[in-house]
Amino acid sequence: MPILQENISLKNYNTFGIDVNAKYFAEIKSIADLKEVFSHSIAKEKQLLILGGGSNMLFTKDFDGLVVKVSIPGISFTTQGDDVMVTAGGGIVWNDLVNYCVDNGFAGIENLSLIPGTVGASPIQNIGAYGVELKDVFHSCQAFEIASGEIRTFTYADCKFDYRDSVFKNELKGKYIITSVVFHLSNKANLQTHYGAITTELENRNIIEPTIADVSKVVSHIRVSKLPDPKTIGNAGSFFKNPVIEKAAFDELIKKFPEVVNYPVANGKVKLAAGWLIEQCGFKGKVVGETGTWKNQALVLVNHGHASGQEVYNFSEQIIKTVYTKFNVQLEREVNIL
Repeated sequence: MPILQENISLKNYNTFGIDVNAKYFAEIKSIADLKEVFSHSIAKEKQLLILGGGSNMLFTKDFDGLVVKVSIPGISFTTQGDDVMVTAGGGIVWNDLVNYCVDNGFAGIENLSLIPGTVGASPIQNIGAYGVELKDVFHSCQAFEIASGEIRTFTYADCKFDYRDSVFKNELKGKYIITSVVFHLSNKANLQTHYGAITTELENRNIIEPTIADVSKVVSHIRVSKLPDPKTIGNAGSFFKNPVIEKAAFDELIKKFPEVVNYPVANGKVKLAAGWLIEQCGFKGKVVGETGTWKNQALVLVNHGHASGQEVYNFSEQIIKTVYTKFNVQLEREVNIL
């Protein structure tokens, strides 16, 4: 099969299940594949889209360019004392990596169980859940520079991590393809169980001294109870970021809404629960045409079967406007729109 294909449906390559076509498509499984793809004139002339698991993407129309699906495999590790360095290919499914580490007793990413997507996308988004973020365990990554074809190593400092953000979403957006990531984990667990319902669920299971496997199972249970499986109903997980606002704005907000769900963050700012804000506006479980919000979590937008990307986008715009009108808080989409 030629590495460059034409007019390929992307329905099976995005978790929303939106049926759009890519003019050109290439699935790469090695750095050699990458170099071959980018030796073609099409790669230089056409708009480019790098695709991992397609779990953070909403297509609103056909893509008249080149889609590069990253499927680079491989997981390996080295140990020194209690330190474990795990290297994973950019195409590894994120939860497969979590399961691999938990099975081997490598602690640090158990709270990130069942996050959709691939390893290569994890530093771009600085994925996070239940009190842990990718940046907490990130050591370095290798990336292919599209313009030169060279491989560059990025350190923690190079990546400029922020909340659901990194250098790859800003000044280096579209300039690199992450081929592998190195994670700094440990043989000694430093469990984070304070966030969300983890402690309560552990208590419900009569687990007094949890292991990383226990935490992973509990996090997976909580996520499944709240979030729909993309294999049965199209979605991209959390559609919006949890907004972070200034303390002064929060002080005004809590006067009007004393029950607002919030968490203190750095620099005196306050993070709000976007799902709570959306639910208070009456959107939880709402169905509009073929789209809507998930019945158990208002933060998740779903495709009930035949929604177009534009339909989902329009619904998200309605949510943003309603939340702003009620709370004077601006929601920002976490999902990439194309």
